[in-house]
Amino acid sequence: MKLLRVGTAGSERPALLDADGTLRDLSGVVTDIDGELLADESALGRIRSAAEAGALPALDATGLRVGPPVARIGKIVCIGLNYHDHARETGAEPPAEPVVFFKAPDTVVGPYDTVLVPRGSAKTDWEVELAVVVGRTARYLESAEEGLACVAGYAVAHDVSEREFQIERGGTWDKGKNCETFNPLGPWLVTADEVPDPQRLSLRLWVNGELKQDGTTAEQIFPVGEVVRYVSRFMVLRPGDVINTGTPAGVAMGQPEPKPYLRAGDVVELEVEGLGRQRQELKGA
Repeated sequence: MKLLRVGTAGSERPALLDADGTLRDLSGVVTDIDGELLADESALGRIRSAAEAGALPALDATGLRVGPPVARIGKIVCIGLNYHDHARETGAEPPAEPVVFFKAPDTVVGPYDTVLVPRGSAKTDWEVELAVVVGRTARYLESAEEGLACVAGYAVAHDVSEREFQIERGGTWDKGKNCETFNPLGPWLVTADEVPDPQRLSLRLWVNGELKQDGTTAEQIFPVGEVVRYVSRFMVLRPGDVINTGTPAGVAMGQPEPKPYLRAGDVVELEVEGLGRQRQELKGA
């Protein structure tokens, strides 16, 4: 299933995109798409049954904003340097263990919402990523297979980053990762049953129509199941938590000088195979 949330920011309602591309209203079946829903197999079953029976009313998508596909996210765990080609382009050694950092849930915006370039920024960068949405509690998992079993679904994430804030200003990466609007998510949450192998997905990103990133999750150093297992050894993952699993080569930081960092007025488009496409116009904060 392709689950999404539509409406003005803070007032989104749950919806489903059916096989014919018609937007369907889920508000008569469930109250929202969040961790509570994703952990409830009976509620997900009701959605499937209603969709198969043709019982979901159509929504007019004209002018309707698409919000983040998951509400009330508990935490966003991010994995850095998780692609062999990205490590090579930045001159970094592939990490022996996953590099873990966090984004605050309030960085999440819809897939077509405006992204704000921070005040004083000279190095705002792009990163297309596969996002994993957790559907059951993951605590001290023993295997990658157990990790995959905890995944409710997948989405497109844009891990926008300010490289000066991240790398040159001391401390941890968090200053360059948590600026407002720095985590567009969506358009859909695609349930795990529709993604049989998350290690065979293409990822692409364009800036002002020019292809910048063209990668595949096959390049991940730590695959999805292992990432979930690893993170569960250090913290409890709960339904509705999100993991951004890293970006392939092609970011501005990895390109020759002068590096083409983002500016107000730029347009970024990105997609992950089968998970939809995002588009954001950048404006000054």
